[in-house]
Amino acid sequence: MNPNVPSIDQLQEIALPAAVSYAPQTWGWWALLALLTVTVLLVSARRYWQWRRDRYRREALLRLAQLQKRSDDLNALRELPELLKRTALSMPAAQPVGASLLVMAAQHPTTKVVDSPLSRAGSLPQSPAALGKDDWQAFLQRHCKQPLPANFSQQLSLLAYAPDAALRALPNEQRQQLFDTCKTWVEHHHVAA
Repeated sequence: MNPNVPSIDQLQEIALPAAVSYAPQTWGWWALLALLTVTVLLVSARRYWQWRRDRYRREALLRLAQLQKRSDDLNALRELPELLKRTALSMPAAQPVGASLLVMAAQHPTTKVVDSPLSRAGSLPQSPAALGKDDWQAFLQRHCKQPLPANFSQQLSLLAYAPDAALRALPNEQRQQLFDTCKTWVEHHHVAA
């Protein structure tokens, strides 16, 4: 054996360089990371707030799906107008009648606030519970992004007050159309944030 030939025992491991750090090396990358973190937190908080705010909408859609399964039941049809009124009352922007009078009284305790039907009629926004016929139709249309049938509030009045025989006479297509229109309104009505 030749003494100049290196043997395998003489081999040594090559030293590896230090690991490359994934941390940003300049302040600009740290600023970008901070900006992205704040943006993600704000967007997440906004989504969570919207999800919490739309709880009434999810509950109404769930109840509507339950009613639609029993669309042949007259009680399910009679509950549709009530469901829409409750949904309208649950809207975050819905202000009850007289609420601004209470605010005025709290701000000016020495001023006498007269709460007569004449003074309330033009100055306060009416609660959805107090609306009927054309005002209810206008409220539904004003808060929905999708077009509603022109006689939708009349159909809801029919469901609420018509005799049982008139409701039994409704064709299945019209019943389904009522459920679909109610679902459209609940899904797409606009809430002022």
